[in-house]
Amino acid sequence: MAETDDWTLWLDRHGGTLLMLARQWAPSSSDAADIVQEGFLRFWRSRQGVADPEAYLYACLKRCALDLHRGNRRRRQREFVAARDEGSGGWMSDRPEQESRMQEIEQGLMQLPPAQREVMTMKVWGRLTFEQIAAALEISPHTAASRYRYALEKLRTELRSKESVR
Repeated sequence: MAETDDWTLWLDRHGGTLLMLARQWAPSSSDAADIVQEGFLRFWRSRQGVADPEAYLYACLKRCALDLHRGNRRRRQREFVAARDEGSGGWMSDRPEQESRMQEIEQGLMQLPPAQREVMTMKVWGRLTFEQIAAALEISPHTAASRYRYALEKLRTELRSKESVR
């Protein structure tokens, strides 16, 4: 069996990063897990013949997150209309210091603009190239690199400020 045909290897390699990225887009941990599951399933079913499978995997994840967001927005709108009508009548470590640092990093990531945050996550934890990130996000590699540089500097500044408070 070829390595590219073993879904467990793909999930072992990318699962943590996919979940971290999905958590940035999802309103809850369970929604993030659903995004990863659906995104990975979409990827796995249609991965044959794709020029860059890793970039495609992240693109599938993002599309699933957007689908969830759109579905939640439509549901809220329907609920709002219905209510108005009625009313009118771990990937974490077990070691505490590592868990604490990971929480600081996640909080720092959440301070970044969403476009920078997703590039940072794909680059650092997903180990994607700027070309792969560009393909996944449908932007130029130059834009991906710029977003990464800006995000890296903001994240460093944020983490340094937290260290100086300790």
